[in-house]
Amino acid sequence: MRRLPVYFLIDVSESMVGEPIEQVQQGISTVMTALKTDPYALETVWVSIIAFAGKSKVITPLQDVITFYPPTIPIGSGTSLSSGLTTLMQAIDRDIVTTTFEKKGDWKPLVFLFTDGTPTDASEQAITQWNNHYRRKTNMVVISIGDRTNYALLGSLSENLLRFQDTDANAYSAFFKWVTASIKATSEHVSNHGMEVINLSKADPGVMERIDLTKQQVVPDDQYVVVHGKCSKTKQSYLVKYRQALQSPGIHDFQTRVYEIQGAYKIDADSYEALSSQAASSIKVSSSELQGNTDCPYCAQRFAMATCNCGKNHCIRGNGKNTCPWCGQTAYYRFSSRRFDINRTLG
Repeated sequence: MRRLPVYFLIDVSESMVGEPIEQVQQGISTVMTALKTDPYALETVWVSIIAFAGKSKVITPLQDVITFYPPTIPIGSGTSLSSGLTTLMQAIDRDIVTTTFEKKGDWKPLVFLFTDGTPTDASEQAITQWNNHYRRKTNMVVISIGDRTNYALLGSLSENLLRFQDTDANAYSAFFKWVTASIKATSEHVSNHGMEVINLSKADPGVMERIDLTKQQVVPDDQYVVVHGKCSKTKQSYLVKYRQALQSPGIHDFQTRVYEIQGAYKIDADSYEALSSQAASSIKVSSSELQGNTDCPYCAQRFAMATCNCGKNHCIRGNGKNTCPWCGQTAYYRFSSRRFDINRTLG
């Protein structure tokens, strides 16, 4: 029986600690439980797990679905994509049965690469080796967890580049159902049609989206965070500007990125729109990264940085009812000590 090898290449860097790695652990277990009930998967699918951080290792060697038992996924320091790719390529060389004149070998391996960050090493040589010698022999799906990855770099590995909106347990559950459905569909396809074509299930757009690298990828100016707001009273536009500063809290002198308030400034909305990039984006900044607030430059209400459920920013006087000048919704506003995301401009 020809095998369909499935490799999970998982970023286990420190940024994955906590809920992300716990959800991946649970997700792999869910995937395997489902595959054990699928007749096509039972006959064809073999699975291996490779973890990479500053270094990489094979956590689970390639084995059939029946004998596979989900391992404990560790955490490491760093994000060495080159190490992860190298270990994956070595595993493919070692594991895969190639086709000869006498017999058919394994189907093209299906690789799921999960990562939530930017490589901390020089990965160009490993990427070149992958593209020259392995890319055409495999079907790779690259999943960016969140939006802080280097899409151009990841897109150089595969045309199948997707962004998983890292939100909550329900989103992770939906995501791994998609992974399961994609493996099942590919297994059934190769079994019935003998064609080595990846068969990805339709993704829930609320959970995951395909990254189109033919479109310009917008990158914000990280020296500044600028937020577009609107006065609740006059409905006129303004910009709130923050500038990056380095802060060293605690005795360990770890530096964290924060932005300090510079002020709020009146702008002409029509001129601003005419000169602004029309590239669609959903760029956000965490409220924990912003220090300070400022008055509205039009009505002088004390807080120019209130966020409505519609995602737009405007001014308020303080706790209490207020009507959003963007969407017209009236709601009760209050201060929050919890972190939340704020829509920002490109800067």
